[in-house]
Amino acid sequence: MVARTLGDDGGERPGRRDHSGSADEGTVEHDLHGPRGRLMETLRERGITDLAVLRAVDLTPRHAFVPSAIQHRAYEDAALPIGSGQTISQPSVHARYLSELRLTGHERVLEIGTGSGYQTVLLSHLAAQVFSIERVRELLDRARDAIRRVGARNISLLLGDGTFGWREYAPYDAILVSAGAQDVPRPLFEQLAEGGRILIPLGTRDDQILTVATRRGDTLVRRDITPVRFVPLLGTYGWGE
Repeated sequence: MVARTLGDDGGERPGRRDHSGSADEGTVEHDLHGPRGRLMETLRERGITDLAVLRAVDLTPRHAFVPSAIQHRAYEDAALPIGSGQTISQPSVHARYLSELRLTGHERVLEIGTGSGYQTVLLSHLAAQVFSIERVRELLDRARDAIRRVGARNISLLLGDGTFGWREYAPYDAILVSAGAQDVPRPLFEQLAEGGRILIPLGTRDDQILTVATRRGDTLVRRDITPVRFVPLLGTYGWGE
């Protein structure tokens, strides 16, 4: 595994919270101001009421995380391709997903599946520190570049098997898994703090139930949320290749 942290010195320590943005985004930001506003209205119409999550979506330029050829569609409430056979989920899906974690801004959060980096930056507005693992190098490299461009610095990235978690910075107050598994991987359970929450799609390779589970001692108290379809969680403690 190779760790990379988006801090001032490019080292491997956790970074600080800073979302100053990038000057070269100005023209595109101006052109997409209207669509961004309409997306916020769409999220409210679809029942997103968590003000912190809505603020995170409003602050995060989704067009920075999609290919330039489809940036004009960045603020549709739609999944879009990001390369390597992967997609960026609908903003409303991200918003519902994050609302379930009930973050207060003080947490240490582990994300399994960096993907485009969009959800990672949303998390960075909602938590004190975000640690994110991606198994596909090409995706991680693109996500790292996008995260730097938008100025998020309280994010640490790791290339590797997400089913192992990231033990160095455990325990985590919340863990968010962006792929479907049969059960909670044992290393993730072990790295979850007492009273911490893990959000994970559980079921078969093709169909899952989005589940939030809270650690109580040596057990997880689970609550089913809604049927979902995520890509399978690949790795030693997930599905086989």
